Amino acid sequence: MNPGDLVALAPLIVTGGAAVVVMLATPLARSHRLIALLAILGLAAAFGSIVLVWPMQARRLAPLLVIDHYAMFYMGLVLAAAFVVAMLSFGYMHERAVKRCEFYILLLAATLGAEVLAASVHFASFFLGLELLSVSLYALVAYQRTSPLGLEAGIKYLVLAGVSSAMLLFGMALVYATAGTMEFEVLARQAGGAARYGPMMLGGIGLILVGVGFKLSLVPMHLWAPDVYQGAPAPVTAFIATVSKGSVAALLLRYFVSSGFHASETIVWALAAVAIASMVVGNLLALLQENLKRLLAYSSIAHMGYLLVALLASGALAAEAVTYYLVAYFVTMLGALGVVAVLSPRGREAETLADYRGLAWRRPWTAGVLTAMLLSLAGIPLTAGFVGKFYVLAAGVQSGLWYLVIVLVATSVVGLFFYLRVIVALYLRPEGESLAAVGTDATGPSPYRRRLNAGEGEPSPAARDGAILGGLALAGLLAALLVLGVYPAPLIRLIEAAVAVLP
Repeated sequence: MNPGDLVALAPLIVTGGAAVVVMLATPLARSHRLIALLAILGLAAAFGSIVLVWPMQARRLAPLLVIDHYAMFYMGLVLAAAFVVAMLSFGYMHERAVKRCEFYILLLAATLGAEVLAASVHFASFFLGLELLSVSLYALVAYQRTSPLGLEAGIKYLVLAGVSSAMLLFGMALVYATAGTMEFEVLARQAGGAARYGPMMLGGIGLILVGVGFKLSLVPMHLWAPDVYQGAPAPVTAFIATVSKGSVAALLLRYFVSSGFHASETIVWALAAVAIASMVVGNLLALLQENLKRLLAYSSIAHMGYLLVALLASGALAAEAVTYYLVAYFVTMLGALGVVAVLSPRGREAETLADYRGLAWRRPWTAGVLTAMLLSLAGIPLTAGFVGKFYVLAAGVQSGLWYLVIVLVATSVVGLFFYLRVIVALYLRPEGESLAAVGTDATGPSPYRRRLNAGEGEPSPAARDGAILGGLALAGLLAALLVLGVYPAPLIRLIEAAVAVLP
C-alpha cells in the first residue's frame, strides 16, 4: 500500500486509532471526563481528516473499498452525527450508575463500521462493516443492564439482527453463484444486465434487500424499531436512528445505482410496495402514541419509506434527493432525540408526552428546539425537512412515480397530526399549576439552582460540563436546521459533487 492510499484511508485510520487510544486509556485513567474528551477529539480529528482527503482523486483500495467524494461525504456525515451523540452522551451517562468509559469504545467501533459501509463496493467489506456496526450496537442497546426494557431491547435486536444477517449472507451466496462476482460495479455486467436476471439472482437480491430493510426498519422488517428505540439509552437511540440507518442507506444507494436495478421491473415493484407500506404503517401507528421515543421510531419508519421514493426515481436528481433528505433527517432526529437525552433524569427516560406537557413554561429554549425539530420532520417550510421532502417529491415527479408521490403527500398530511400533538403538549399549562407559578418557574433560577434549593446539593463539575455540551449540541443542530432550510445552496453544491462519481 502506497502513502497515497494511507492518506485516503485517514478517516478510517483516525477513527480506529481513537478507539484503540480510548480502550487503552480506560483501565489506566477511569475518568469519564478524560475518556469522553478523547472520544470527542478523536471524532473531530477524523472529521478534519476528510477536509484534507477531499481534494484527492478517487482511489480504489483493493476490490473492497473506494475512497471518492461520495464515500467521503457520507463518512463526514457519519462522523458529524457520532460527534453530536458523544457530546449528548457525556451528561446522560454521568447521571447513571453504569460503567461510563466503555461506552465510548463501543461508540467509536460502531462509527468505524458505519464508515466502512459508506466506502464499500464489495460484498465482503459490506458484511464486515455491517457486523462491526451491529455487534457494537448489541451492547450499546442493552448498556443499562439494570433496565428490564433495555435488556429486552438488546435481546430483540440481537436475535432479529442475527436472522437478518443470515438472510443477507445467503443472498450474497446466491448472487455470487449466479454472477461470479462480489463487486457492485461488475455485478450488472457479469449477470448480463438487470433486465435478464433469473430466479436465483432475483432471490439473492431479495434476501439482500431483506437484510438491508431490517437495518432501515422498513415494513415488514420494522417490528424491532419501537421496542429498541424505547429500551435503548436516548443517545444510542439517536445513533441507531441516524448513523446506523444513514450508512446502510448510503451503501444501498451506491449498490442500487451501480448494479442497474432500475431495469428490473420485479425489483422496482417490490421496493415500491415496501415504500408504500412503510409510509402508511409508520404514520398510522404513530398517530396515538403516548411515548415520544416510540413515536419517533414509527416516524423513522415512514421517513425511510419517503427515502425509497427518491431511491426508485432515476437520474442524477434521485441520488441528490436521497443524500439531501438523509442530511435533513440526521439533523432533525439528532435534535429531537437529543432533547430526550438532555431532559432524561437519573434512573428513567423523559419519553412520555406527560413528561413534555408544559415544557415551554419550564424550559422554553429546550421546548423551542424540540418544536423546530418536529416541524422539520413534518416538512414545514423554512426547515431542512421541507427542502428534503421537496427534493424527494421533485425526483418522484421527474421519474413519473405518481402513485408513490400521491401516497407520500397523503401520509405526510397524516403525519402532521401526531407531530402537532406533541407540540401542543409542549405549550399546554402544566397540570396542577397556576399560570403565575408556571411563569415564575420559566423565568426563575436555572435547573441546577432549583436542585440546590431543593436540597439536592451543588451539581458536580461533570454535571455542569454535561449540560454545557448538551446545550451546545442542540444549539448547533438548531442552527443547521434553519440554515439548511433557508439557504441550502452550499450543501446542494457539495452533494452534487459527491454523487457525480456514481455511474
